[in-house]
Amino acid sequence: MGVLSKLFGSLSGIEKELEDIHVAMFQTKLGLPPSEIKKLFRKMLKEAKEESRKEGTSNLPANFGEMLLQKEGVDKNTHAILSKKRAEGVEDDDIRWWWSMTDLQRRIMSKVDDFFKTAVYMKYRNEDSLGAEEAAKKVRKFYPFYGDPQDTTHTSGDDRPLPYEIKDRVNRYVERRSQTDSDKCQKEIEESSTFNAFVRREIRRRNI
Repeated sequence: MGVLSKLFGSLSGIEKELEDIHVAMFQTKLGLPPSEIKKLFRKMLKEAKEESRKEGTSNLPANFGEMLLQKEGVDKNTHAILSKKRAEGVEDDDIRWWWSMTDLQRRIMSKVDDFFKTAVYMKYRNEDSLGAEEAAKKVRKFYPFYGDPQDTTHTSGDDRPLPYEIKDRVNRYVERRSQTDSDKCQKEIEESSTFNAFVRREIRRRNI
């Protein structure tokens, strides 16, 4: 049994699949040795599994997204929750995409996002010598932040967190713009208060 197995235990099928995907991605972006990247990923995995266990979401069914859509018309609580998401531009396919992943997939995706944004933040602090507030503002300027759109702890208005459900649509939109009119897209982002404000504007224009 290897060192990693001793530390974190053996992996299930979906866990090994997630590890393979993210180790390859991290290696491309970070250039670290595979062993170091595996340690990093398995730390995230351990945290995600513990959070899932504590919150009781580890056993959600594979078709949970479809179940939510079916309950929307008959269950008041589900309708109220999804109504708030739809007000932010969330559509049926977004709900299916996000909520039909495993809970572990969703949590790992969020942790990977947080890791890279933290790395960029530290670069702004250490290499560019920006203050904490200025560095955080710059990260929000060029990277999307997802979470509860009702959370106004750090931002308000169009700068608020975006719903996770639209993450795939945003990624595809940005990739498309980077291939067709990258300079114009970059200018529009720079003229927006945050990346989230840019996304909300594009949703209102029905571009996303």
